[in-house]
Amino acid sequence: MNLSEHIEIHRRHGENICRKLCDEIDKLGFKAGEVENYPIYEDAEFSLVKDPYTGNDNLSGNWYDKRKRRIGSLQFNSDDTFYAEYDVVKTHPSKPKWFVEAINAWGKADNIKSEAKLLPMPE
Repeated sequence: MNLSEHIEIHRRHGENICRKLCDEIDKLGFKAGEVENYPIYEDAEFSLVKDPYTGNDNLSGNWYDKRKRRIGSLQFNSDDTFYAEYDVVKTHPSKPKWFVEAINAWGKADNIKSEAKLLPMPE
């Protein structure tokens, strides 16, 4: 199976994962326009990566900002699990003592779990 086929096979699931990541960002309460980039499945740059354990192909995607800095990643593993991380890199909008580093999502099939990765602000 080639790269294009892998991208299409994972499209619906990938779009659901992106929606979940976006929902988690929005739940934090940022004002409109405050978060510059949101994860969109079609905007990821995909490649196939060999799973070191099974030898099968994993579909791996990365998102980049306008300056070509990586701001997120999404990987579909050959065992039907996935992991995604998308950078937010902003002070929490309602908890100024916390910094939102990223949103993480993981799971299998339609079981998408997600959470914000928060760090305490330095004193």
